[in-house]
Amino acid sequence: MPDPLSRRQFLGRLSLALSALAGAVVAVPILAYLLSPLIHPVTNRWQPLGPITKFPVGQTVQASFEDPSPLPWAGLTARSAVWVRRNSSALADFTVFAVNCTHLGCPVTWLADGDIFLCPCHGGVYYKDGTVAAGPPPRPLFQYQSRVVNGELQILTRPLPVA
Repeated sequence: MPDPLSRRQFLGRLSLALSALAGAVVAVPILAYLLSPLIHPVTNRWQPLGPITKFPVGQTVQASFEDPSPLPWAGLTARSAVWVRRNSSALADFTVFAVNCTHLGCPVTWLADGDIFLCPCHGGVYYKDGTVAAGPPPRPLFQYQSRVVNGELQILTRPLPVA
């Protein structure tokens, strides 16, 4: 007959088992995050923003598109926003800016009265062409490549560089 476990042995083994369980609970999300680029590779693809009639000449309008790399747990964050400026009545004369400030990634707001983009986090200001006017942003707003196909504006999605 095997010796019964002492109270000390039982509690020691229970502590080890619970520690292993806690370690697994912490490790699984970290591993999933680190392995997600291998499981879900990011692909650049053309995404529609809408008909060109949706974007008046000389105005900057916010539009949204499906994120090119939505993960199963992304939920509503799989939609991303951009600022679209139609420069002239020429068919393909559009500038599409990322909505994120190049300082720390906060979403910028378009102020039509001043023809500027304003970052509310640290006071970054950009001119209507995306260049830095004032504040801490180190570079102009990131831009997406755009094209017009069958009267619809499309952008080439890609992961934005880390600011």
